[in-house]
Amino acid sequence: MQTFTAVVHKEDKFYVAECPEVGTVSQGESIEEAIGNLQEATELYLEEFPVKQAFRPILTTFEVAAHA
Repeated sequence: MQTFTAVVHKEDKFYVAECPEVGTVSQGESIEEAIGNLQEATELYLEEFPVKQAFRPILTTFEVAAHA
């Protein structure tokens, strides 16, 4: 069992979930559905393209000045 990261954002009426370690992307009408679909897509991807060692992304935030 491997642990991966899911980054989720909303686009229109769907939630989009991305796995930065593998590059898989999926979507759903709820966050839970998007992550479930991402899990399935990632499992299928890894069957075809196994990852020997996944990097752990560094997640942080930053600010930019908004110019009106």
